[in-house]
Amino acid sequence: MFKDQDIVENEKWQDEQFLEDTAELLKALAHPARLKIIGYLASGKKCVKHIWEALDLPQPNVSQHLSILRNRGILGYKREGSIVCYYIKDKRVLDLYRNLIQED
Repeated sequence: MFKDQDIVENEKWQDEQFLEDTAELLKALAHPARLKIIGYLASGKKCVKHIWEALDLPQPNVSQHLSILRNRGILGYKREGSIVCYYIKDKRVLDLYRNLIQED
């Protein structure tokens, strides 16, 4: 975990490209269904059918959210025959998610 001083000394807060990229990452995550997907995929690769069944969300909605996360580079996928399975590709998202669910 960062200490406040570590954050200031890092100087990323002054890097415009870093800030733009980070804002885009956060925008992509800024939906309850997408956070649910990240939470479910935190344990490993899952197939689309298992994702929408476990999350109790309509399949078209899950597919739309998966597409947003994939297009942003947050998720990767593997096609296994006619089955598509997703996994978290951007490991920063796992760190961020862990920090969000961590209790004080």
